[in-house]
Amino acid sequence: MSVLKIDHSNFKETVSDSNGTVIVDFWAEWCGPCKMIAPLVEEISQAHPEITFGKVNVDDEPAIAAAYGIMSIPTLIKFRDGKMIEQNVGYAGKDILEAWIIK
Repeated sequence: MSVLKIDHSNFKETVSDSNGTVIVDFWAEWCGPCKMIAPLVEEISQAHPEITFGKVNVDDEPAIAAAYGIMSIPTLIKFRDGKMIEQNVGYAGKDILEAWIIK
């Protein structure tokens, strides 16, 4: 499954009302570490189709970013059954990122 673009029009449906695990990558176009982590998230999403992966551009969706207290990017938030359970801030290598996502 590929990484979905998440915005105000589909956040509730994709994340808040979701059953199962959802990983949301908060990012911005100008963010170097965000560009480095994006292909890793894409690779991991292909290997784990049972998990929903999405991206929120913080410049386009400041209200969503503010609602989750995003202060630094990239920030990945893990949701389970619509509830935020954990976050990972900053760049991490693929093995570390995947271990965090699937635990």
